[in-house]
Amino acid sequence: MPNVLRADGITVKFGGVTAVNNVSLSLSSGEILGLIGPNGAGKTTLFNAVTGFAPMHSGRITLLDKDITALPAFKRTRLGFGRTFQTERPFEELTVLENVLVAAFLTAKRRSEAERLAMSVLEQVGLADRAHQPALDLNLARRRRLELAKALAVKPKVIFLDEIMAGLNPPALREMIAFVRSLSAQGLAVLMVEHIMEAIIELSDHVIVLASGEKIAEGTPQQVTSNERVIEAYLGTD
Repeated sequence: MPNVLRADGITVKFGGVTAVNNVSLSLSSGEILGLIGPNGAGKTTLFNAVTGFAPMHSGRITLLDKDITALPAFKRTRLGFGRTFQTERPFEELTVLENVLVAAFLTAKRRSEAERLAMSVLEQVGLADRAHQPALDLNLARRRRLELAKALAVKPKVIFLDEIMAGLNPPALREMIAFVRSLSAQGLAVLMVEHIMEAIIELSDHVIVLASGEKIAEGTPQQVTSNERVIEAYLGTD
């Protein structure tokens, strides 16, 4: 299956510190790629570089074979990138629907089109009954669903999920795992940073492991969780 997304040789530096060093990845339609590693490994920095929220020192990014390396984040979004953030960022004074409309207007040309799209994704994530409720009133699980709705409202080809399951209780976690699986079944390419190994093992077709900004392992979930370098990076050595 052809690649939807390719990122080749991504390097990110902050001053004299190399946060991500020569990391490459690729994603096909319907594939779920898990990105794991200890805290400070460079996972979110890599996310930010690929999605245009952090400058790269070097590397190349293509979406459907189109070179988008020089494009800013909002143009990458319009071409097919949707993402969530590690910390939810709703406009708390706006309603749930209005929050999603902000994202929908990135691709919709008319308000009526944006409203249809926004309500459609709210139905998809299970928040349609709270469309006119202030975002401030949502609990953690619903805020995460609102993040997903905003990411889906740009009609993405690739969706980037940054610790979307962190802090969820067991029932909400199971629901989120099922929802991410449904996105893959619809043909979306999914790249997710996650610390919850239950989700990584259940969902990922392929896993990349970062440590100190470098790729130290990749393969199936079973392959990487039994890899000695991965175990050492997480647990250390005696």
